[in-house]
Amino acid sequence: MSHDIIIRTGEDRDAEALVRFNIAMAYETEQTELQFETVLSGVKSLLNHPGHGFYVVAEIDGVAAGSLMVTTEWSDWRDGLFWWIQSVYVTPEYRRRGIYKQLYEYIKSMAAEQGNVCGFRLYVERDNTVAQNTYASLGMEETYYKMYEETF
Repeated sequence: MSHDIIIRTGEDRDAEALVRFNIAMAYETEQTELQFETVLSGVKSLLNHPGHGFYVVAEIDGVAAGSLMVTTEWSDWRDGLFWWIQSVYVTPEYRRRGIYKQLYEYIKSMAAEQGNVCGFRLYVERDNTVAQNTYASLGMEETYYKMYEETF
């Protein structure tokens, strides 16, 4: 086996892997336990409504090894779209092998082709310094914005 990493847009066949990744990521970063059926419904909804966003998957030997999700935010200040990088996950056995970097480069290429993407944004758990260092190493910078939310 070649162990080549294939980066591609997520498809219906990736749904269960994406659910497992989301559940693992939520627990690893926030000790939050997500319900499989709820996450599966959310993943399938995004896969079936590309206007909401898309997944990008890293595949090794036919098995999903990592992924990220992109959603969009319109910026009237820049007359363009910010792509929000979310649900980043690489399975433990494939970490520190440049998979996230390849996922990131893939979406950078996609954004350049699209022509109306003005930047990337993401949020990261405050104590996840490994992820923060990875994002910084790829040219991302911490912003001065704080994030607020109200969930229902």
